[in-house]
Amino acid sequence: MAPTAIDPTIVDVVQPKKDNLNLPSESRKRLEKADIDLSGGYPYRPAKPLYLQDVQKIRETYREHNDPGARADPAKSALFAAAEKVVDLTTHIGTEIVGLQLKDLTGRQKDELGLLIAERSVVFFRDQDISPQQQKSLGEWYGEIEIHPQVPQVPGVDGVTVIWPELQATESKASFRRPGGASRWHTDLVHEKQPAGVTHLHNDTVPTTGGDTVWASGYSAYEKLSPDFRKIIDGKKAVYRSAHPYLDRDDPTAGPKYVERTHPLVRVHPATGWKALWVNRAMTERIVGLDKAESDLILGYLFEVFEKNIDIQVRFKWTPRTSALWDNRITIHNASWDYEGTQPRHGTRVTALAEVPFFKDDAPTRRQALGLATED
Repeated sequence: MAPTAIDPTIVDVVQPKKDNLNLPSESRKRLEKADIDLSGGYPYRPAKPLYLQDVQKIRETYREHNDPGARADPAKSALFAAAEKVVDLTTHIGTEIVGLQLKDLTGRQKDELGLLIAERSVVFFRDQDISPQQQKSLGEWYGEIEIHPQVPQVPGVDGVTVIWPELQATESKASFRRPGGASRWHTDLVHEKQPAGVTHLHNDTVPTTGGDTVWASGYSAYEKLSPDFRKIIDGKKAVYRSAHPYLDRDDPTAGPKYVERTHPLVRVHPATGWKALWVNRAMTERIVGLDKAESDLILGYLFEVFEKNIDIQVRFKWTPRTSALWDNRITIHNASWDYEGTQPRHGTRVTALAEVPFFKDDAPTRRQALGLATED
């Protein structure tokens, strides 16, 4: 299915502007090699919707999602045989594949990569020669590409967003005490009716020191809970909000409001069939059916399970031209701003939307499915 376009005839907007910051040299080389037209300014800034109702209309229609990982060879023989090396970075989360170019993967290898991401949560590839167009093409293998209504994009390549802290600082200045932006635990696009599946971030320029990204496993966070506590949250739903606020057309003086969706607290991945905790501090608002004090207490504990257990996390040191592909259905992540803008960082991101989140009571945990030590 083609990406959902934003109909300009129904959207009240703030007009886009051109940004003329200095692109890092390696980023410019990559974009020019890909024949990206930079003459009109970079990045392209779409006109911003003003009203909540318009944003909610963008993707209201149900889309069938068939996860490529569900049809993959469990042994991943085509992918692994072609790689020079496959290295698990921690026991529970994170794998690096050496010696493969993402742009050259066959269909069978893409399916197997999808399953590997579903099992290991995030997979890394260094020294990638990949254009924004090729990045988008790979993303389309994993689902409909999300076209955000207001974030910066690569000119002429809808759905390839620009991750550039220097640009972000022109609107919201970061500081050591309040780095903001992606420097908080979050999961992408939880407000969507069918939220994000696989996200691919390619960083063509990174600081020489710092700027690491940390991911935490939703499978393992769920497994950290006692079996009796799991019974409390299994089947419960929570309200998840958008990162960006909008005005209510019916009550514009009420102040900014967020797009909200209701999804399961615990979801099941369609390729692995494993249960994962699915909450994040930035965008999970409240548990449906509980009083605020009860909801705050439980959510606060669940956030800390994710954030404080370092054995279920992987911290990745970027190098130039590195790609990370992670599954938003089973992870949260946090980008460190410890370099404090002293060096440039620039990348492009593509996110494939997945299924409507679902829960199955009889689904196993990851440890149960893999026959690991019993849980007590």
